Amino acid sequence: MSGQFALLKQRRFAPFFVTQFLGAFNDNLFKNALVVLLTFQAAQWTTLKAELLANLAAGVFILPFFLFSATAGQLADKYDKALLARLVKVLEMAIMAIAAAGFFLVSLPVLMVALFLLGCHSTLFGPVKYAILPQHLHTDELVGGNALIEAGTFIAILIGTLAGGLLAGSVEHPAWIAAGGFVVAFAGYLSSRGVPVAPPPAPGLAVNLNPLTETWRNIRFARQNRTVFLSILGISWFWLFGAMLLAQFPAYAKNVLGGGEGAVTMLLAVFTVGIGAGSMLCERMSGRHVEIGLVPFGSIGLTLFGLDLWWASPADLVGTTAHALSALLSLPAVWRVLFDLLMLGVFGGFFIVPLYALVQLRSAEETRARIIAANNIVNALFMVVGALGAAAALGAGLSIPALFGIAALLNAAVAVYIYGLVPEFLLRFIAWLLVKAVYRLRVEGGEHIPLEGPALLVANHVSYADAVILMGAAPRPVRFVMDARIYNAPVLGFVFRHCGAIPIASAKDDPALMEKAFAEVSTALADGELVGIFPEGGITRDGELQPFRPGVNRILADNPVPVVPMALSGLWGSFFSRIDGAAMQRPFRRGPFSPIRLRVGAPLAAAEATPAGLFEIVRGLRGELR
Repeated sequence: MSGQFALLKQRRFAPFFVTQFLGAFNDNLFKNALVVLLTFQAAQWTTLKAELLANLAAGVFILPFFLFSATAGQLADKYDKALLARLVKVLEMAIMAIAAAGFFLVSLPVLMVALFLLGCHSTLFGPVKYAILPQHLHTDELVGGNALIEAGTFIAILIGTLAGGLLAGSVEHPAWIAAGGFVVAFAGYLSSRGVPVAPPPAPGLAVNLNPLTETWRNIRFARQNRTVFLSILGISWFWLFGAMLLAQFPAYAKNVLGGGEGAVTMLLAVFTVGIGAGSMLCERMSGRHVEIGLVPFGSIGLTLFGLDLWWASPADLVGTTAHALSALLSLPAVWRVLFDLLMLGVFGGFFIVPLYALVQLRSAEETRARIIAANNIVNALFMVVGALGAAAALGAGLSIPALFGIAALLNAAVAVYIYGLVPEFLLRFIAWLLVKAVYRLRVEGGEHIPLEGPALLVANHVSYADAVILMGAAPRPVRFVMDARIYNAPVLGFVFRHCGAIPIASAKDDPALMEKAFAEVSTALADGELVGIFPEGGITRDGELQPFRPGVNRILADNPVPVVPMALSGLWGSFFSRIDGAAMQRPFRRGPFSPIRLRVGAPLAAAEATPAGLFEIVRGLRGELR
């Protein structure tokens, strides 16, 4: 995990991290301080009810995301993002000055204007926040960078919320809240001056100020890549799920746990720590590349621990007075609730970090900020719909624990829907699970697999699981050419058919299928994809390499792309190998976490890649271990 923390020492990341952290902290400091003031001192400000004021404040803050996200995305694509970050911090200081005036004048309208402008500040910064990362970080740093951003954001939300509540209840005059916010904004401005230049990808872009037409255009940009758009829907669902959960903490702590303000803080802190821990673990669990196989893993955890939170919620703790925090922590039922919240946060981190990194990686550079703006709009829409749905359900008499359970079941339904539309998520999860749970894979030379552009991956064929293992080790999707009999196998065949594998047969068995396979390979390479082949023509029956067939020559004649030699070892004798004559006959030939190895050689130019030469390179990479 030292890799991602090392980013905090580098100028290309650290100043921006501090800037966004302070911005998230300040948003929540001011917003929560204002809500606390309006809740406990409403009579000084207005005749409206405190509950209505709290919801009004939340609506005022989120409204700019609908109105100005489209414009913010255009600005981030048109201008230097480092410059925009500094200007946003200047705006933040001006907003705090307006807030101070509102406190001095005891004017609720002025404070609401300040809160609206603070929402504008967050709206303008959103596309900058995520679009700048791919410009300053390498591809293998995106997961770690996003993990730090997500963990930092949630920690800033927690600390800002607590600080806002403390300030509202302790300062002699509420104007000191704005003064504190101004100091934080000024510190953010100072840190923003250290953010390196981030040149705009579309400096000639004509800004369209119509939020309706531009919002629809941004969504169209996002929809150009189906995986990106469904990732946005996944991110938005998580924010709906998380915002619904956080919104219930006060009532849950009081009406279910029977606790006071300390219990609310405890729930928020545990969930936030979980998000941070899950986010930070993503880099290690993904091998420093964008591993979308973690997303289904995250959704499974969200469903299971959401359901357990429903079942674990006690029904007999509420009394006439609030329990002290120490009394609550003495109860096993409360510890189970805290564990569920912690794990919801951890699996939420597994779910959200790869999705953000995937949107950044697969969005076109010239429209990336506008796609992220579309993401912010959809996020806000989902959160509003979620809040309204939760309010309606609770108003109809549903209990808070039951609401958590229904949200967990809906999460499972959303997951099945998304993974059904884009099987790549589920397939990467299967591959990730295979190399993490069934085997212990060690990859040597993985940096030789190109992160972009076409290439032909050439590997030895030891078992039925080879393609899945290579899929889990590669940082990008790979289209494997495989024997039609394996492609049509009952279980693994399902995986191969849905990951774009290309079935092939010999000229003797099915000449038409062979020609179709070569045509598909040519098209895939022309489109810049990775194609994997097993030139032995079949799975080894004795553990040794078989001569490489000349199909490599035909592929490279039509598409002279780089060739990456690869060698798998340690799989001979496994359940998926043919050591017993027929594979998959003895399920427990080995225990879990059996060590296997993948060695990747330096890419060869197409002219240098002959079948005989590749055979010798792959045999050398494999070594003596079969």
